[in-house]
Amino acid sequence: MWYQILICFLAGMGAGLGTGFAGMSAAAVVSPMLITFLGMPAYQAVGIALASDVLASAVSAYTYGKHKNLDIKNGLIMMATVLVFTMVGSWLASLLPNATMGSFSTFMTLLLGIKFIVRPVMTTKESMEKVSRKKRIIQSILCGMVIGLICGFVGAGGGMMMLLILTSVLGYELKTAVGTSVFIMTFTALTGAVSHFVIGGAPDMFILVLCVLFTLLWARIAAVFANKANPVTLNRATGVILVILGAAILAVNYL
Repeated sequence: MWYQILICFLAGMGAGLGTGFAGMSAAAVVSPMLITFLGMPAYQAVGIALASDVLASAVSAYTYGKHKNLDIKNGLIMMATVLVFTMVGSWLASLLPNATMGSFSTFMTLLLGIKFIVRPVMTTKESMEKVSRKKRIIQSILCGMVIGLICGFVGAGGGMMMLLILTSVLGYELKTAVGTSVFIMTFTALTGAVSHFVIGGAPDMFILVLCVLFTLLWARIAAVFANKANPVTLNRATGVILVILGAAILAVNYL
């Protein structure tokens, strides 16, 4: 039992820090930990990871929203598009031969972490507000289509794709990008978790409760720190967290 608690604590800490700092999906951390160290079936592990993501993303979104670092209007548009095209991507993936693409999100985590350290996102809210409403809506729909297709086709990387596109393509300030990302991930994770539990049956409730609580705790800590940090510190902290998590997941999977 103590071994299970330790694994869930470490998984929750990594997932929570990734969610609170960078809007990263808990599935990228929790799933490989549960599969590798607890021998859990992959489908059940992903379901627990998605369930852990729901409350962690929700409390992070609330924290970012309270500090006015959340774009709900465009976030809702992008979320609807992501959900629809995730289903389209899943259908397309089912038509093709099975391919191993699980390392996609891990390498993206590493590369994105390095990017934030080397080239920080220094966009301001003032420059964000100069973009017209119509242009922002069109951008949100198009980017939501791309993110959804990749998530459905590859099965991972949603949080990282969203952060990359929000900062690099849509020109969001980093805090607003993370806040909007976790807001969207709350609903996508809820949809995914419910689907997994309906199809695969009830998960191990002890492991589920531990992962949810630990992920929620660390996501809250990370979100509070992130909203108080200055842009340079936040970029570096986010980059370091992503690089550490990416390296750790690679080590778990391949060593």
